[in-house]
Amino acid sequence: MLNSLDDVDYSSPMPYMWADTLEAAERAYLLRLLVWAAASVLAGTAVFAWLRAGARHSPLLKHFAIQATAWGMLDALFAAVMLPQIAPRDITSATRLDRLLWLNIGLDCGYVLVGLTLVVAGWRIGRRLGLVGAGIGVVVQGGALVVLDLVLAAQISR
Repeated sequence: MLNSLDDVDYSSPMPYMWADTLEAAERAYLLRLLVWAAASVLAGTAVFAWLRAGARHSPLLKHFAIQATAWGMLDALFAAVMLPQIAPRDITSATRLDRLLWLNIGLDCGYVLVGLTLVVAGWRIGRRLGLVGAGIGVVVQGGALVVLDLVLAAQISR
């Protein structure tokens, strides 16, 4: 039985962090994601332009560029929608962010594994270079998202 408020345990599995520090870390994360998204769209578009300009035919590069451009646009959309919504978080919301972030890291690792599966399957099933290019694109995008998410996780888990 509790005799006073001093006997209540308010401990949290998350380390102590000021709300404005967490808000700044989230903002920096979304800005890094936006930079990655822009670089992906730019790279994908540049590869498309290079293939078109030289009338080159490369299924590997074409499908890699499709992945880079598509993932880049989705990442940019996500970052653009989330940036204006950043606000100071209480402990419940911060814990939810931490758990969601670790779930996302797991999903990102899954993307890498799916990409590797596409690469192996594309190569072993008749050397389908389009499938190999798409797989490499998924591996690159999933790997980048793992790194970006792990950087945020390291910042908020200190």
